[in-house]
Amino acid sequence: MKKIILSAFMLLGLAFSAQSQDIAKNALGLRLGSNDGFGAEISYQRGLSQKNRLEFDLGWRNSRNIDAVKAVGLYQWVWNIDQGFNWYAGVGAGIAAWDDKHEYGPVYNDDLNGVYVFAAGDIGIEYGFKNVPILLSIDARPEIGSGYYNDDNFGFDVGLGVKFKF
Repeated sequence: MKKIILSAFMLLGLAFSAQSQDIAKNALGLRLGSNDGFGAEISYQRGLSQKNRLEFDLGWRNSRNIDAVKAVGLYQWVWNIDQGFNWYAGVGAGIAAWDDKHEYGPVYNDDLNGVYVFAAGDIGIEYGFKNVPILLSIDARPEIGSGYYNDDNFGFDVGLGVKFKF
């Protein structure tokens, strides 16, 4: 019985490792997301191997009362689902600056701002076209840090990405 279970695990491992992946060496594009306001990020991915890559994002967020600029760096693991489809997960960190322009009544107008650092996770799915150098993705990025503008120190960002592979 032990040999059957061990053989099953070995075959399963071989099946997952035998799938070919096509991670682009470089990809550059936009990631549109929302985290207390609609925002965009310039996104760059650098393939390290067929299963790992780095992603760097520089973006801005703006809502009616809060503006923010942030930079994020992520290390990602990539797994192939089917030809062109991959899913990925990663961890990283970032830094951001924000400016709060709420008007808190007719007399009291407070202009608050600050800088915060955060840790980020990332999980998503992507599709890379075979004949066209375009990569489409959707991901979720939870962030936890210190000094957030909304005092709960947690942000959840969902983004849609379009990148050019080269």
